[in-house]
Amino acid sequence: MKFLTGLLAAVLLVAGVGASHAVVRIAEDRGGRIGTYVDKYQGLRSSGETVIIDGLCASACTIVLGAVAHDKICVTSQASLGFHAAWDFGANGRTITNPEATQMLYSMYPSPVRRWIAQHGGLKPQMIFLRGKQLTSMYRPCYLDAQASAPRSSSRRDRDSRQHEVIAPASGVLARQPD
Repeated sequence: MKFLTGLLAAVLLVAGVGASHAVVRIAEDRGGRIGTYVDKYQGLRSSGETVIIDGLCASACTIVLGAVAHDKICVTSQASLGFHAAWDFGANGRTITNPEATQMLYSMYPSPVRRWIAQHGGLKPQMIFLRGKQLTSMYRPCYLDAQASAPRSSSRRDRDSRQHEVIAPASGVLARQPD
């Protein structure tokens, strides 16, 4: 009976280790509605998955920095974070900055990111980009950077037990306005 219990514990441990290697890869995400990203990243935070930022993560996509634990995020050499003020459509159809949503967005970011944003003029209608050495001074570089950036062949995917998923905006979801 002890042997069977030990074997079952070992199987469960191995199954848990396999699940902990799951990753979500974010690339070429231009953002969207703040509420949508808050919901998406709350689920991601609870899953415990690692997030690889491997390309553009702009606008509401950057909420991942505050929603997911710092030690669960890594960046590749291709990572680029784009920040700007939140906005709504005005009565005439033009975009207008939403100060309350902008403050809410800003408050979601970790303090090193908020300091960097403040040093670059704050959240304004124009996009500012955090990348390169400044980004890797805040977030750990991903292991196997080249593999994270390269497209995966189906044979590699079949052999790889880890999950790989790209979070990208649905086509046409480019309005960056709060819910």
